[in-house]
Amino acid sequence: MDFDASVYPYGSHREVVYGRRGMVCTSQSLAAQAGLDMLKKGGNAIDAALATAMCLTVLEPTSNGLGSDAFALIWTKGRLYGINGSGWSPARLTRDELLKRGYDQVPLRGWEPVMVPGAPAAWAEIHRRFGRLPFEELFEPAIAYARDGYAVMPNLAAMLADSLASFAPYKGEKIFQPLFDTFFPQGQAPKAGDILKLPELAKSLELLRDSHCRALYNGELADAIDAWSR
Repeated sequence: MDFDASVYPYGSHREVVYGRRGMVCTSQSLAAQAGLDMLKKGGNAIDAALATAMCLTVLEPTSNGLGSDAFALIWTKGRLYGINGSGWSPARLTRDELLKRGYDQVPLRGWEPVMVPGAPAAWAEIHRRFGRLPFEELFEPAIAYARDGYAVMPNLAAMLADSLASFAPYKGEKIFQPLFDTFFPQGQAPKAGDILKLPELAKSLELLRDSHCRALYNGELADAIDAWSR
């Protein structure tokens, strides 16, 4: 049977969905389920959003990642809060340093465009101020999917294929080798339905869980990133 999971030939369409006790919507159904599980455990909307965001770093890493920023608008108890979780640029990456390296603008690839990730710190701060469930509990679905694996959805398969094509010219370069080892170990992108396991990401998430995300800034993950960048 010739089956292509990325093709949907039927005439059906999406419908409006209603929920009385809560709702979580994402482009990845497993992440949405993780957020809904937090609501079922007695968590609030902030807990659900954080668990969902953590899951998306695993389930849709092409669009979300531990190295990303995070921005949030939170309405609670009659007040609106805004969280700017954008990370700083490296302290030693000055305009003069970029010019000295031959750049007249920040390049798209390499270490120069990498900033200090803001998302994990934002998660911890948002939970500290607004969360209800234990912070550690929010990580469990993401860690389980990273450690045990999950079926790749058609949209992720397409995005990983695009990423492989974009980064193919850099194969063999040391700085990009971990990308190929992690997502393209067989030299090709996972197809829809393939099981993708990310055990190293599971370990990183465990370090973030146990340190309330400080490991990324002044702990084991920070040391590893610093050493690799040098």
